[in-house]
Amino acid sequence: MTRFVGCIDLHNGQVKQIVGGTLNEEQDEQLQTNFVCEQSSSFYAEMYKKNGVTGCHVIKLGPNNDEAALEALKSSPKFLQVGGGINYDNCLKWLESASKVIVTSWLFDSEGQIVVSNLQKISNRCGKERLVIDLSCRKVETAGESQWIVAMNKWQKLTNVVLSKETFTWMSQYADEFLIHAADVEGLCRGVDEVLIAKLYEWTEDLPHLKIVYAGGAKSIDDLQLVDKLSHGKVDLTYGSALDIFGGKLVTFEDCCKWNERKA
Repeated sequence: MTRFVGCIDLHNGQVKQIVGGTLNEEQDEQLQTNFVCEQSSSFYAEMYKKNGVTGCHVIKLGPNNDEAALEALKSSPKFLQVGGGINYDNCLKWLESASKVIVTSWLFDSEGQIVVSNLQKISNRCGKERLVIDLSCRKVETAGESQWIVAMNKWQKLTNVVLSKETFTWMSQYADEFLIHAADVEGLCRGVDEVLIAKLYEWTEDLPHLKIVYAGGAKSIDDLQLVDKLSHGKVDLTYGSALDIFGGKLVTFEDCCKWNERKA
């Protein structure tokens, strides 16, 4: 059953909703921001917990976010996952207050090549049940065929990992959960990547223990029903800029919570 999952995106210490494709390692002036929240990170953490929205994550998008992330985590201990800058050296420290850690760029070298030993090391240290692998991706057309390639460094650099059945099968040795941002549609409120969502089911249907969370483009409460149908209930959905608690006018947090209650 597809569930609504909450997110808290942090940029320069503030909760923000941004257009994912405009994130840049060096040029913040290119960043397109949909909404800057007045409330603190802990406000959202407590809201999710109060309403029983489990599996939520707080993502640190760049530097100057550790304090805000810790504020959210400590307000609801062992309730939120945390991602952004997670590595072998700091993962256990974050797990003192987080339910799981989300690892992304540390799994790759500077050229975007997957370092399998890094994945093995951090999985052994955290335990696969407390590790989430972020396979956020960008769509690439090759010889008329669509591929979704994992992107690192604020989704600006493509890696050598292509989403596929084989990728999920071997990575599932090291983690029980995957986070997938469709970076090309993130923050645009123009609809989810339906083909990718259907593929996520196709690639993981033989791995029933895996949890998949998709983010990117959701613009209607009906998207929960759509994702449920396309993924046979396998993939959970998170909303960002469309959601009223983040300044959106398309989806209400109350309706998302009601969906979870009906499906419980």
